[in-house]
Amino acid sequence: MKSRLLQQKHLDDKMQAFYPAAALTAPPTGWIKAIRTALGMSMQQLGNKLGVTKQNIQNIEQREKEGSITIKSLREIASALDMKLVYGLVPNDGSINALVDRKARELASNIVLRAAQSMRLEAQENSAERIEAAIRERAEEIKREMPKMLWD
Repeated sequence: MKSRLLQQKHLDDKMQAFYPAAALTAPPTGWIKAIRTALGMSMQQLGNKLGVTKQNIQNIEQREKEGSITIKSLREIASALDMKLVYGLVPNDGSINALVDRKARELASNIVLRAAQSMRLEAQENSAERIEAAIRERAEEIKREMPKMLWD
């Protein structure tokens, strides 16, 4: 468990550099075309650097715009533009730890509320405070154990 927490912390530290980039939106034409035209480079010139035709560049730019371009192609284009491809994943929750917290809380809520429903049917209902405490306890247990079902 300690190594997993260290791994999460290490990744969170690395991802910090990507958080500002997460707010960026791609230009409507795609990054390749936007950068190529900003540099004043024609499709033919970029094609020459990559050893492909102008039509191939047009297809690549279209694939990027549609979201179907490969990382390999992006890396090659970046290199041809004297740039470096940088990509990463950023958790919607702000950190891996926050993502795990949320998922553990969701799973714990499902488990505890299912049990609470059964107890209610047997006239053994718990208070809202007791249910909330049980959810917190169960979420902490889930975070310690990190069961595979956390990601189902």
